[in-house]
Amino acid sequence: MIKLFTVAAIIGVVCISATSLVAQNLESIGKEKPLSVTGGVSLSQVFYAANGIDSRRDPYTYFASGNVNFSLYGWSVPFSFSFSNQNTSFQQPFNQYSVHPTYKWFTGHLGYISMSYSPYTVNGHIFLGAAVDAAPEGNWKFSALYGRFLKAVEPDTANENAAIPAFKRMGYGFKASYGREGSFVDLILFHANDDIHSIRYVPDSLGVLPEENLVVGVSAGKTIFDHFLLKADISSSALSRDTRADESGNSHVLAKTGFLYTPRLSSSYYKAFKTALDYQQDGYAIGVAYERVDPEYRTLGAYYFNNDLESITVNGSGSILQGKMTVAVSAGTQRDNLDKTKISTMRRMVGSVNVNYLPSEKLNLSASYSSFQTYTNIRSQFLDINQLTPYDNLDTLNYTQISQSATAMALYAFGRSKERKQSVSLNLSVQSAADKQADVTQNSGSQFYNLNAAYALNIVPKNLTLSVAFNANVNDSPGINSKTLGPTASVSKSFLERRLRATLSSSYNTSYVNSQRVSTILNGRVNGSYTLQKKHNLNLSLVAVNRDSKTETSARSFTEFTGTLGYSYAFGMK
Repeated sequence: MIKLFTVAAIIGVVCISATSLVAQNLESIGKEKPLSVTGGVSLSQVFYAANGIDSRRDPYTYFASGNVNFSLYGWSVPFSFSFSNQNTSFQQPFNQYSVHPTYKWFTGHLGYISMSYSPYTVNGHIFLGAAVDAAPEGNWKFSALYGRFLKAVEPDTANENAAIPAFKRMGYGFKASYGREGSFVDLILFHANDDIHSIRYVPDSLGVLPEENLVVGVSAGKTIFDHFLLKADISSSALSRDTRADESGNSHVLAKTGFLYTPRLSSSYYKAFKTALDYQQDGYAIGVAYERVDPEYRTLGAYYFNNDLESITVNGSGSILQGKMTVAVSAGTQRDNLDKTKISTMRRMVGSVNVNYLPSEKLNLSASYSSFQTYTNIRSQFLDINQLTPYDNLDTLNYTQISQSATAMALYAFGRSKERKQSVSLNLSVQSAADKQADVTQNSGSQFYNLNAAYALNIVPKNLTLSVAFNANVNDSPGINSKTLGPTASVSKSFLERRLRATLSSSYNTSYVNSQRVSTILNGRVNGSYTLQKKHNLNLSLVAVNRDSKTETSARSFTEFTGTLGYSYAFGMK
């Protein structure tokens, strides 16, 4: 099998698989119009004023932006630009651009590509390179890749804010798939190597070392007795953490692959394995799965891995009550410290339950619970309610490790008239947070509660929509309890055959810390948009926010106003 991989890797050294990307079809040449141009331009002006605090932006800002896309026989070449009194930029596609020509069962890819072979080999890593997918008639399919996975970055020890240095990293891979009558086999190979001559000397204190990686993976599945599906995925990774180390011998099979990989004193060998057996029948399914990932398992074809993990899970799903209720359940056990090198071992039961119930066309009920560990961005809905513009809260990179979460939702639509539609909804979520945000250890044992209750009325003949809602957010952490709650109301109406739409909304929320009221925020919004001939659009937005601080320790009181006036035009030429 290794020999097969070796030959396949040499043949496919300049290719890549990216089956999820849109391709340009060479067969369309001569059949479609040769050239089409589409795009749009927009101009916006932002007016800002503040009282009680220092201004957080310029009192007047204008910016223009646009995009043009040239399409030649299905080949797209997009351009975009922006200009304002704060900064100017021009973007063209050739700094991160890709083309994907296809002809019959052959597809090629050139440029910046993100692709996946399997969870343990190549999975979602962006690189600059070339690729090919071959899917001829029959049971065989082939894919291969070659490209630059990391760009060389020179060390700059004089600048503490400089980017982390990196060696230039090149990689190639190959995947061969065979499938027939409910059965399949995938053979995967991936290799990446850092060029030690691509940058100057890097101090050892920075911990940046040239690496080499070889990964071999096999995925297979087979349908048994029509209803059973057995699947397995096993991968082995050889990783040299410093290619400058002396060569060494090793009995591991990946150390004996000849020129594909050079075993060294810095080399380590890991494996990952997952298998599952599922039984499917009309209306229900049940299955069992086992997964084991060695401690420090890593490949250079992916950004992140959950490793040092062993889990056994049982899952099932079914439909009852004549299809009105669906239930999905998963339960199992999970542990770490597989190599017994840690002081302690984490063992815990894991599970999830999802229930959805539709007793009638008017009522929808759902609930879920999960104790699997996930990384989630904890974001209060009041960040959106109180922001001045859509650009105020773009930083969503702080993630919290969630150990348990539960949600419940109820939606009831009533009123039989097609001219008058009403609904009420209730959403509740509870999350138990563990220990890290942006790799910094936090106080453990935090709980987050979010509640939203809403009523909406739509009067169809008048193009009028009314809604009221109540929102609450609670963060209960060791030593501190904070909560924010308050109502929101809005009214929206369309005029002039829906060419003109206006919306008026307001909210009032109060914040408490350890049961002491610290501030209240009142905001009001007016939004209007007018569309002319489907290509021209005028829009106006007025936002006022008033914060009233109730304690000396909280932020001081202030009032802010933002007004935005914009125009946009969309065009197309064929």
